[in-house]
Amino acid sequence: MLDVRRLKVLREVAGRGSFSAAAEALSFTQSAVSQQVAALEREAGAKLLDRGPRGVRLTDAGRALVEHADVILARIEDAEQELAAIAGLRGGRVRVATFQSAGATLVPRALGEFHRRYPDVELTVMLEEHDARGLFARGEADLAILMDFVHTPLMAPELDLVPLLDDPYAVVLPEEHPLADREAIGIGELACERFVMHHYGMGCREGIVHACRGAGFDPTVAIECDENEQLQAFVAAGLGVAVYPRLALAPQHPKVAVVPLADDVLMRRVWVATMAEGYRSPATEAMLTILIDVAAEFTASEIEAVA
Repeated sequence: MLDVRRLKVLREVAGRGSFSAAAEALSFTQSAVSQQVAALEREAGAKLLDRGPRGVRLTDAGRALVEHADVILARIEDAEQELAAIAGLRGGRVRVATFQSAGATLVPRALGEFHRRYPDVELTVMLEEHDARGLFARGEADLAILMDFVHTPLMAPELDLVPLLDDPYAVVLPEEHPLADREAIGIGELACERFVMHHYGMGCREGIVHACRGAGFDPTVAIECDENEQLQAFVAAGLGVAVYPRLALAPQHPKVAVVPLADDVLMRRVWVATMAEGYRSPATEAMLTILIDVAAEFTASEIEAVA
């Protein structure tokens, strides 16, 4: 295999026409330059330079090799510049996977702030609630926003989990519902209500069902849907009530009332995850920091304000 450093020496000798001039330009001794060229000739299996009283000139093999060296060294220089740009957050990319409600609140704020600071870094967002681990395993994501509950914690030793916030649940009611003016509602008070819920397989539903069963009843599901706005619209139409995390209630439908659950009986934890043993680029590290800062702004009062 040809040594790139020796290609650089050959190019310098060819361009300056002598070993002594190349040595001076490279801050080498003339002997070192000669040795480098001799080693390169052995690697190439061909004579590269003709040495004469008026200096040196390239052989046909040497001329061909220098032409390739120009291309190779230019690409290496480009690569070095690109790596320096990535390290300095003047290039590169960050790919963020998220679940729906974080993707409508936390993530836009974080990406907006990131873009203001580092406008040359490419940003990608993927709405993915079920296969974040698969995205990591396939090298398709750099960070993922995940959620869990205390009773069903994420078991992911391959991931490094950083807490972002605790997201309390509230009851979503039609605005004329008898409980709409309450300051808080116990989940057991909803035992006779019809529920609007996400389909099974979406994390919120499992947490709600667990809380209802803890209060001694199985919820009666009237309508299943996938979209946060759609869920509120069904409640506003009087088709049922919903129990939903505050982060998912932005914006709030004008025809619903949102009342906190009593005693924080249901709370989900929101995390940002990266691969525990994986490489984190400077851009990924910067995004991680910004996500933590943005999540800190979502105090309990602020979450209520967006609901």
